[in-house]
Amino acid sequence: MLKKVSTEKAPSAIGPYSQAIICGDMLFTSGQIPINPETGAIEATDIKAQTEQVMKNLGAVLESAGASFESVIKTTCFLHEIADFAAFNEVYAKYFTSKPARSCVAVKDLPKGALCEVELIAKIS
Repeated sequence: MLKKVSTEKAPSAIGPYSQAIICGDMLFTSGQIPINPETGAIEATDIKAQTEQVMKNLGAVLESAGASFESVIKTTCFLHEIADFAAFNEVYAKYFTSKPARSCVAVKDLPKGALCEVELIAKIS
């Protein structure tokens, strides 16, 4: 059975999708962009600050589902500019200390002009 995950501590979906879905003991999040859930806007202007907001949003979704950054198995990361790879990694490494599997690619555009987006798969305890 599938269970939708929703928390006000992360941005609401900006389309016809859920923040995350639980299937069995697995959590699958939708991509999080650096929207501040309190204002509904992207406020940060550089890659490090935007990555911090993305991680806060993912943390809220993880917590709401009974998971944590330590239970993450796989991430998929999207960068607007591959030149931001090192700066993105500086922030990413603070949160994903267990070093889950990861893909990271540069894309032409992201929703709302974001510089990064991250989705993940985690095991729920």
